[in-house]
Amino acid sequence: MLTARYELLGVGAGDAVLDLGCGFGRHAFEAARRGARVVAVDAGRDEVEQVRATFAAMIDAAELDDAAPAAAVQGDALALPFRDGAFDRVICSEVLEHIENDLGAVAELARVLRPGGTMAVTVPREGPEKVNWMLSDAYHEVPGGHIRIYSRRVLEERLSAAGLRVVTHHYAHGLHSPYWWLKCLVGTSNETNWLVRQYHRLLVWDIVRHPRLTRRLDALLNPLIGKSLVLYAEKPA
Repeated sequence: MLTARYELLGVGAGDAVLDLGCGFGRHAFEAARRGARVVAVDAGRDEVEQVRATFAAMIDAAELDDAAPAAAVQGDALALPFRDGAFDRVICSEVLEHIENDLGAVAELARVLRPGGTMAVTVPREGPEKVNWMLSDAYHEVPGGHIRIYSRRVLEERLSAAGLRVVTHHYAHGLHSPYWWLKCLVGTSNETNWLVRQYHRLLVWDIVRHPRLTRRLDALLNPLIGKSLVLYAEKPA
């Protein structure tokens, strides 16, 4: 389930791609499948080890060419261990809302992006996120949780302050907003609620099967209640 659109980011074979805050690797794996040279970075050791293991499994299954570099490293968003301009494409998905010094993190991302390179940054969308915060303190008042809500204007200002030029945007995961509103209503850790379980089954079915019905429904809902805001920016040459 990708949040960024690779055709807008411009990921191609041979591109050097950084996936910051990779989690368990969904964006990194897709970039690698497209022939990119991928480095996935996360602060969590468990996430990094799992991404490494999945890269190895993908090579064993002949999904990836073992000659194409794909690495996962543990790192700090405020002090990335890469030279200036090391990457052609940068992905930062659902990360900045967790970082106190988000300006510092965006500056680091801009530093390691080459002139003429492109970046996709995604955060929870303002409207649906405000509903979550209103319905449940437990949704965001957790260690490592969300510490701010971004409007599109504010996120664009963050990127512009780092010398990037925002070129377009869209919204994603319209089906997921009602699911999180429901979880906030019944308790974010309540996995036994019947409605939560049924909605979760729907989302899993959508992710695994990707049927036409949910694709069309998601496309209708994204402009209205898409859970994620996705901005695309480029670093002037």
